[in-house]
Amino acid sequence: MIWKKSPSLEQLNASLKDNMCEHVGIELTEVGNNFLAGIMPVDKRTVQPLGLLHGGANVVLAETLGSIAANLACEHDQYCVGLEINANHLKSVKSGLVTGIARSVHVGRSTQVWEIRIEDGQGNLSCISRLTMAVKNWKQ
Repeated sequence: MIWKKSPSLEQLNASLKDNMCEHVGIELTEVGNNFLAGIMPVDKRTVQPLGLLHGGANVVLAETLGSIAANLACEHDQYCVGLEINANHLKSVKSGLVTGIARSVHVGRSTQVWEIRIEDGQGNLSCISRLTMAVKNWKQ
């Protein structure tokens, strides 16, 4: 297991209230030994004017999953913040739910890199994203 912090799934989902995550309907669904998974609806909150899942909504889901995962994987006296994110939108989605899974590529002392794969309801890869995080120390 790569996690150094272990809040419950309920605690993690509670942290998604009253912010962007709640607005777009993100829900965390599973914390595995080396991954974090979540879902997001494809609805009026997350589509662009043509009725397709907005690329920015994909990025919100990807950064949410990667950021939470990074913060679970760092030491108790540390926290992580985003440095860079990219996303390749591979297949359009018009309805249903998308599922994102964040897995670590690199967990180091000063940076972390996470890959987030987002799939549609049929398991087709819709978006792949890479998130680079800076590891910071809490000031005492």
